[in-house]
Amino acid sequence: MNKTIRRASVFCLLMVLALLVRATWLQAYQAEALADNEHNRRKVIAQYAQPLGNIIVAGSPVTGSERTTGGDLQYKRTYTQGELYAAVTGYGSQAYGSTQLEGIYSDVLDGTDDRLKKPAAVLTGEQSAPGNVLTTIDPDVQKAAYEALGDDKGAAVAIDPETGRILGMVSTPSYDPSKISGTADGEAWEQLLADKDKPQVNRALRQPLAPGSTFKLVVAAAALEDGLYGSVDEPTDSPDPYTLPGTSTVLRNESATAPCENATLRTALQYSCNNVFAKVAADLGQEKVKAMADGFGFDTEKLDVPVRASTSVYPTGMDKAQTALTGIGQFEVTATPLQMAMVSATLANGGELAAPHMVSQVVDADGGTLEEFEDGDTKRVVSERTAEQVRSAMVTVVEEGTGTNARIAGAEVGGKTGTAQNGVDNSNTPYAWFTSYAKDRSSGKEVAVAVVIESSDASRSEVSGNGLAAPIAQKMMKAALQG
Repeated sequence: MNKTIRRASVFCLLMVLALLVRATWLQAYQAEALADNEHNRRKVIAQYAQPLGNIIVAGSPVTGSERTTGGDLQYKRTYTQGELYAAVTGYGSQAYGSTQLEGIYSDVLDGTDDRLKKPAAVLTGEQSAPGNVLTTIDPDVQKAAYEALGDDKGAAVAIDPETGRILGMVSTPSYDPSKISGTADGEAWEQLLADKDKPQVNRALRQPLAPGSTFKLVVAAAALEDGLYGSVDEPTDSPDPYTLPGTSTVLRNESATAPCENATLRTALQYSCNNVFAKVAADLGQEKVKAMADGFGFDTEKLDVPVRASTSVYPTGMDKAQTALTGIGQFEVTATPLQMAMVSATLANGGELAAPHMVSQVVDADGGTLEEFEDGDTKRVVSERTAEQVRSAMVTVVEEGTGTNARIAGAEVGGKTGTAQNGVDNSNTPYAWFTSYAKDRSSGKEVAVAVVIESSDASRSEVSGNGLAAPIAQKMMKAALQG
């Protein structure tokens, strides 16, 4: 063989070996990454090649699938009462991806999750039947919250205190995910993005705001646990008005006639006395207040229900005056409605916080369990006595104080109102809060709720936790107890 042919043969052999090595590398090491690449059209085609699995509420699907016409994506997602459940489901879109439960469980819902594969399918490559996601949502509570919020901008969360099951989660204004589920929904998508009220934001989980006076429940619990005061009926050492430590700034109460001077914690919660809780926070110090707040769930970076909630924050590095302001839920304290519902749920559950969750099971097409979320995964936050004491004061708030609009016949109802400052020097309309629990006296059934109204048609002078938020909480609690 002449030298030229031999060299050409060796070169060709090396090229073939290089191709074989590259093909082996792609198939053995890069196949999964390529299959999962967002630019891989085959992945999207497989995702929508069959009807999708469903998100289930109380045994009935709130999602569906619709056959498409034209294009290579055969099915698209549909929603039953999409606006009602958008804060639960999120959206699944052929063009814009998926969010919330649709996003977290996309592989289960489209049948590509490896856990769905039967042994024969591994050999044949046949696509598996999709699975379903079973939620903890109570449709009556969900509907009550959505209808009560109406045109207001706000959010509401309801939790079963004993199990941690999320019974309702609503954010308004809402949107219909069906309108953005296809590939030709660009106009609807742009309208959503341009909406100044941001309907795609889940305010129940992803909008931490100043909690205002609802945070006084945390401060009261900290004072009792620390032994600063022996009971909610022991007088406090609280001048009225109260001058913030180290400053000349005088902190006054909403009502000049309220009996807030040296008031007991019960009276201070009943009349929402700023002087009492600001001084309590300053006396305890930021470390003790923060420890209590963190016990209730503040500053938890990975609070997954399973959708991740934004972190509710109790700040650090403060002076004594700033610490005092945190005692009334101001300065840099922020909380989501989920977080404030967790506070009431913990107190209702004897001081134990049950991990909140809105999915009970993830199942395959035959109903076999892929994932299961246990109820009642609890941790103790405060003693039973402290929880009972604060609950007793919360009942006084509803029966005789600022939360009378939350009363329910035949039930023990306790709550706390809040009107949180918004903007520099409170230049914007305040936020109206209410957090509460209710227990049916005959059945023992319980529920905890938090509601926030960011803005409404009410005039500024009419904005209050009792006026705007408490009636919504009342309707949600009533629906939960009657269900």
